[in-house]
This record gives sequence, C-alpha cells and structure tokens, in this order.
Amino acid sequence: MDMGHGMGGMAMGDGVPSLFYLQKMYWAVVGTAIGCATLANLYNKCLYRQRMHAAYRKHPLPAKPKAILPSTMATTTAIIRELMYASGPLIFSQRIHWRLPNLGRTLMIVAELVLVLVLCLYGLDPHDQWQWEDIAYRTGFIAAAQLPFIVLLAGKRNIIGWLTGTSYERLNWLHRWVSRILFLTVTIHMGFWFVDWARYDYIKTKLTTDPITQRGFAAWCILLWIVLSSFAPVRQWNYEFFVVQHIMTFMGFLAAVYLHLPEEVKVWIWIPIGLFTLDRALRAGKTLFINFFVSKDHKIKFSQSCTHRAKFEPLNGDTTRITIENPPFRHWKPGQHFFLSCHRLAPLQAHPFTIASLPSDDKLVFLVKTKLGSTRRFFRHAEKTQSLPLASRDLRQRHEQSVILEGPYGRIRPLRQFDSVFLIAGSSGATFTVPLLRDLVLCWWKHTNNRKCGFAPPMFAFDGAATRFIRFVWVVKSQQQKDWFLSQLLNLAADVRQLRSQGCDIEAEMSIYVTCDDTLGGDASLAAPIKMDNHSRGKIEEATTARTLIKDFEKGRDELVSIHSVSSSSGTQADASTSCGPKGTCCCMQIIEDEGEALEQKPQCQCHCGTDNIQVIRDDPTSNQVSGQSADSALPSAVDEDEDEIKASDSPEIAILSGRPQSRNLIRKMLEQALGESAVVVCGPQGLVDDVRQSVVWLSNDRAVHKGTGAQGIYLHTESFWY
Repeated sequence: MDMGHGMGGMAMGDGVPSLFYLQKMYWAVVGTAIGCATLANLYNKCLYRQRMHAAYRKHPLPAKPKAILPSTMATTTAIIRELMYASGPLIFSQRIHWRLPNLGRTLMIVAELVLVLVLCLYGLDPHDQWQWEDIAYRTGFIAAAQLPFIVLLAGKRNIIGWLTGTSYERLNWLHRWVSRILFLTVTIHMGFWFVDWARYDYIKTKLTTDPITQRGFAAWCILLWIVLSSFAPVRQWNYEFFVVQHIMTFMGFLAAVYLHLPEEVKVWIWIPIGLFTLDRALRAGKTLFINFFVSKDHKIKFSQSCTHRAKFEPLNGDTTRITIENPPFRHWKPGQHFFLSCHRLAPLQAHPFTIASLPSDDKLVFLVKTKLGSTRRFFRHAEKTQSLPLASRDLRQRHEQSVILEGPYGRIRPLRQFDSVFLIAGSSGATFTVPLLRDLVLCWWKHTNNRKCGFAPPMFAFDGAATRFIRFVWVVKSQQQKDWFLSQLLNLAADVRQLRSQGCDIEAEMSIYVTCDDTLGGDASLAAPIKMDNHSRGKIEEATTARTLIKDFEKGRDELVSIHSVSSSSGTQADASTSCGPKGTCCCMQIIEDEGEALEQKPQCQCHCGTDNIQVIRDDPTSNQVSGQSADSALPSAVDEDEDEIKASDSPEIAILSGRPQSRNLIRKMLEQALGESAVVVCGPQGLVDDVRQSVVWLSNDRAVHKGTGAQGIYLHTESFWY
C-alpha cells in the first residue's frame, strides 16, 4: 500500500507505458465511449426534428425511414436494441433468484472491467514475484484515475447525462458498478503489496508503523463499507440513512486517499472534489431560483414566502395528493420529477415524486403512495386536514404546508416522433404515463389548430405529432385507485372523439385492469356505467372538449363512452393461496390473453375468497341493468349514485377488466398496425418492467424488425419502483 513518490513517469521495462500514460489511456477510452453516446444523442435529436417537420407538412409515414442512410441506421439501431434490452434472472432455487442487468448494461460493465484489468496488467506478469510491486503501483494509479468518472456519474446536474441525453437516475446503476470495479482495483492494489511483503513477514510491521500504509488500509476499509451499504437491501431498508452515510463516508474516503497518494497523483482527488462542488452549486442555484424567486412575465423578483404552499389531500388506496396552485415556473416536461421537501412534516428529507400534471394545468400535482417514513406522515396530515369542517376554510388554508422543490429531473425521448405509442403502468406508475398520454393528445390539438389558422411551418416545426395510434394500459389493485385519473381519461376520450370528427387520422385505446378488489368476491359485479359526482363534473366542465361532451349529453344523443367490465379470459379456478389478497380480498390471478375475446365472451372471475360465481358484465347501451342488479347498486362507493350517466360518442373505449394483462399480445397488436417506429413506455413494479422488456425483445426478434420484413423499430423506455 506504499504509493511512493516520483513513480508516475517511470517506465516499468522495455515497451511498457508509464503510469501517467496509462491514466491518460483510461480516460481516452472512457471519453471515446461518451463521445459515441453524444453522437447518438445528436442523431436522435436531428431525427426528431426531421420527423416533426415531415408530420407538419403532412408527409406520409413521417416515422418510417425511407432513404438508404436512415434505413441502415434503423437496422443497426434495431440490432443494438435487441442486444441491449435482453435480460434474464439467475435462479438459485424456487425462492432465491438474482435479477441480472440487461445485456446492454452487462456489456458495458464487462467493457469497463476489461479496460481496467488490461491497463493494470499490460506488459506485466502476475506470476513473476519480482513484478508484484510494479503491479501494485500501477493498480493504485489506475484506481485514482477512476475517481472523477465515479463522481461524474453520481451528479444530478450530470455533465455526461447532458451530453448523452440521459437523466441522472438512469446513470446511477453505472455509478454503482464502476465503484465496485474501483473496489476490485484497490483490492488488487492492496493484495499485491501484501503478497510482496509476506515474503519477508513484513505485513504487520507496515500496518503498525507506516503512516502511508495505514491511510491506504483505512481508505480500503471505508470503500468496503461504501460498496456493501450501497446494495439494494440497504437502500430499500432506509434510504435517508443510506444517502447521509454515503456522502459522509465518501468524504472520509477521499480524505484518506488524499493523504495516501503522492503529490504527483493528488490531482485525481481535486478533480472529483471540484466536480462534486460544481454539481452542488448548480443544484443549489436552481433550487434557490425556483423557490426564492418568482419569474412571471419575464420579471424576476424575490419571494417573501421563500417556499411554495402545498395542499395535502388523502385519496383512495392510501395515497396523498400534493397540489401547488399557480407555480411561478412552467418549465417541466411530462415524465419529469421533483425532489420535494416538507421540513415541518419530514425534517431534513427530500424525496423524488413524479409530476402528475402538465404546465397547462397551472398547478403542480404529485400523487404519493403511502409507504413508511415521510410518505406516511404526509398521508396522516392529509387525513387530519380532510377531517376539518368544510366551513373552516381559513383553518384548512393554515394547514397548508410550506414545501421546497428541487428539479425538475428526468429525460425521455419525445414520444410524438413515433408512429405508435404503447403506455403501460402499474398502480402509481400512472403518474408517469398519464401526463405523457395527455401531452400526446395536446400535440394533436396544437397540430390541428395551427393548420386551421394557416400558420406557416418554420424550418423545424415542433407543434405537430407523427403519432397515429396510442395504446394506454393501467394496472391497479382496486377499483378505487382508478378514480385518481378517471376524469382526465374521460376528457381525453372526448378530445380524441372530437379530433376524429374533424377528420384527424388518429386512434387511442385505453384499458384499466383491476387485479384485487373486494367487489370481485362480493355480490356486486366489478363496475357499471360510470357516473360522475359534482366534483368530477366540475373538473370536466373546466375543459373545452369536456363541455362538448356535456352538451352532447344534454342534447340526448344516443352515444356512449364504453366503460366495460370483464374478468379474466381463463375459466379455470385459481388456487386459494394465490387468489386471495390481504384480509381475504379477492384477486384475479389469471392473465387475459385477448381483450377482444374477453369483452365478447364476458367470462367470470372465480375466487375462493368470496362467492363462487362473480357476475361480471360489459355495459350495454340498450340496458341500464347489470345481471339483475341496478346500475346504481353495482357502483363503487367512491362514485356518487345520484348523478346521471355520462354519454359521449364513439370515442376510444375505456375497458375495465379484472385480471392481469398479457403485455406481449397487447404490444404485438400495436406493432401489427404500426406504419413507422413505435415506442413502448412502462412504469411500475420491477416484475411488470421485466415482463414488458422481455416482450419487446421477443417481438423484435420474432418480427425481424428492420431485417427485410417491413417490421418497424421499437423504442423502449422503462421506469421502475426501485432505489
């Protein structure tokens, strides 16, 4: 562990590069990889602009490559995607398995590992005991060169992410693996010193008398703790504890390494310190701007409150809705998230929450699923505020909390450049997919209105959309959860209906899968024609297209938004151990292979937790009775039974099904009608994400995408509930 002094420029034999040269070689390879990713990002941006311009000018099939160069790039991209998306679990037993990274990530990890090992051992023989000291020196220098790369990958205001078009959270896995490779390099460095000293029984003497060795061994111990504490079980156990100790121990590690290294190598410590300071300064500056300054009408002034006032409301499914009315900034994009801090309820904590609203809503909305810690405190506060009398409006306003925001963060390729888009979410993952869905419909509106007004398109028009078809799937545990976004989905159905009536060649389909619910095992069927309470009606009347919906209903048009309710397509009974949720809640474990067949056959969801025969139906425009029950009796408790049914036209169907979706079949149907590149976006539990990823890989290979069959490319974007 003795790094010595003056070793950097020393050559270790004929034809063997110096230590400084090898450090430069490491960064030459890393820089080349970053440069290639930057070029790919620039190509994607140019492709996006070309497609938007083509869509605005009504070119046929704007998302389909036609020339030789774009077709070649599309074929190359399809092959690379198949390799990068492929993944599989490493199974040890029925209960123990380890989820491997996808093949793309695995190849990147292996490439980094091979690069480091080659640089550490090039020109040296590990079996020659007289070269052990040279290997120890070199591995120490290569380990020092890796430190800036690790800090670059960890920053939220990420330089690599900015160049490559990737957000910080999508680089965090690489940060962890490069750190593990650093630990391996440092261990090799220490190991070769130890075996070299062991020949003279000198290890104990060096550890007890040599300050440089003591500092190096202390740095290794700290790094060992950092690596062990960064594994998923520790992060999930207490994420706040992980973050605090992670930063503190890393600072201690840098201090120990600084004292251990010779003067000529300490520059590799100052670089990561500078990068860390820059990241923190940029984050602090942006946080100060969006919280302490108000920017409206291009005027900036200091905010006296220095924070944002947020309203906390409890929702069904142990969820808290946090709303900030009229935020002074409107610069977020669908799919992004903020770090939210409420120090009165959760001191010294900041958690990332996906933005569930669009800038056009004039409000920031977050839906926070209750877990442990701060999210539970948010929900309890919301319940306490909700219990106050309605007349105590001033009292309720006093219960609004001051919050501090940091962000926004998150990147996703603009979905409007794709011909067809498949959005699937599990539970609160809809906070990610619903804004994306709304943004696509909003792009359709802008494109139609601009053409009506006769606006001439600029060189690169961005108000249009190349998207023709949208498929939206939402998987929830209970019926009550669908109320989170039901009014918005109804608005979107009315919007698409109106656009189609104006001649727009667009289509959207929406489905909600309910997996566990008391009504599945009770006397009532899953759902009846949806009715609206006063609150929901008021929400819809705020939208122009929804006003059209209400007017059409008042005119008595015999039209209906189809909100169907069916169960799994499988008629076999599920085992009691797998079909019962907590407290005996009925769960449909069967997978629906074909939605169309399920809607026609109206199969039953059988469950051992409730009655044997569960009556499940689909809405019939000619009847308001549900299998002998009144429509009112079949409604969930969250719906007001005194309101009228909403009727609209042949808008996209919102099918409500009991069971679990077969993602492969749903994606296949979308791809079969696609006339250009498609996008698949999934947000939810890790199991759902893995299933969708494997389906995309299988379909891409099965359909021979861009390999002479005419099948178009598939872009995949995944977001999972994972720390």
